[in-house]
Amino acid sequence: MLLLLLNPASSLLFSPLFFTLGISPKGRATARSYAPAGMAKHSVSWPLVHKRWLLGLLIMLSISTVIAFFIRSALDSCDRHLEQVSQESSANAPVPPNPLSFMRSKRVLMVSHELSLSGGPLLLMELAFLLRTVGAGVSWITIQKPLQTDGVIYNLEDKMLVRGVQVISAKGQEAIDAALTADLVVLNTAVAGKWLDPVLKGNLSRVLPKVLWWIHEMRGHYFKLDFVKHLPLVAGAMIDSHVTADYWKNRTQERLGIKMPETYVVHLGNSKELMEGQDLFLRSFYETLQLIQERKLQVPSVHAVIVGSDMGAQTKFETELRNYVMQKKIQHRVHFVNKTLTVAPYLAAIDVLVQNSQARGECFGRITIEAMAFQLPVLGTAAGGTAEIVVNGTTGMLHPVGKDGVPELAKNMVKLATQVERRLTMGKRGYERVKEVFLEHHMAHRIAVVLKDILRKAKDNQHRHTI
Repeated sequence: MLLLLLNPASSLLFSPLFFTLGISPKGRATARSYAPAGMAKHSVSWPLVHKRWLLGLLIMLSISTVIAFFIRSALDSCDRHLEQVSQESSANAPVPPNPLSFMRSKRVLMVSHELSLSGGPLLLMELAFLLRTVGAGVSWITIQKPLQTDGVIYNLEDKMLVRGVQVISAKGQEAIDAALTADLVVLNTAVAGKWLDPVLKGNLSRVLPKVLWWIHEMRGHYFKLDFVKHLPLVAGAMIDSHVTADYWKNRTQERLGIKMPETYVVHLGNSKELMEGQDLFLRSFYETLQLIQERKLQVPSVHAVIVGSDMGAQTKFETELRNYVMQKKIQHRVHFVNKTLTVAPYLAAIDVLVQNSQARGECFGRITIEAMAFQLPVLGTAAGGTAEIVVNGTTGMLHPVGKDGVPELAKNMVKLATQVERRLTMGKRGYERVKEVFLEHHMAHRIAVVLKDILRKAKDNQHRHTI
């Protein structure tokens, strides 16, 4: 089973899906309509023998899925036993100090442009919870809220309140007081910059020196002076990948004529909750069986699970995809899944993650390391943060962005679908890489270095103004 991510910025997202399921994308001949012209032409010209070969491939895929299941089950059982022995031997080992313990009693204001199930707000929430764990006081502001009651926002705010995060209004004296009294202000995403002028007004000079601007965007339309004009005056910028940091440095200088502040690159890590979910693989697998039963999936077979469905935000894009699936009568093989915090059942159900983000790619791509935590190989574009996560040929395979990458991605998908041992070996190596550099405590150490520096700068600035 394949997991593909629904991304409106990726016009080639479904091209490998056509190839994998043996569906000819005839009549969808432009990249703008999400099926490359070159691929459509190639599919139409296939002779009948190739179609028979593809049918044979699908049969092989079904067989390989069964084999992979038994092999992975055996490996997981062995891994759990070894990890249990390791945990017992280290039970009496001293607990290492929390790298964020210096934030105890510090006051932190977090400003998010929105509160949703997308990556940016969830990352900021995760940082808020890490800081609350060590005793920091955390306040939260959401700039954009719908007029009507939103179930997602209500549930996420409730989750923060339970963890001791204070949720306050984005406007008014309470917001100003929170910014002025905070030891640290974290702006989340470039869009959050539009909150500064209307709310803080004459207090900007007192707040900007203690601002850490956490940037996740990788698209050109975020480079607006209205959003980032105060960027040179903040204490620092934190970005999720080196390639994105370089892009922001060059783009702000060339397009806007402003200079980036000191910039820190911090690779993300998997939460303890997700890693514990991986350790309890059987529980996730039972959830997967329930999911398969509810959706009446035919197993073993070839399926594509499309994660990230959001009709409210991607109406035109997703409607087009859903209509195509209905026209080709492949609803039983293509499954749309809404945005969710519960990814374990889907990661437990699949064999390969396809991260086919186009253009400049993902800033980081948290789902990539989440999939690797479930011992899954990753097929991704050689762009953005994906290229900093996936070791090409070892933990997965990278392909070029654009039309040129479609045939290579298709070949890579066939390789991992038919070469079971290779797929499992790559997944195992990806898991080892996660344990080496992409765990929550790794991220906490990296963020701690940044926060210490920002607090030092804020203190030095305050000292200069009191002399």
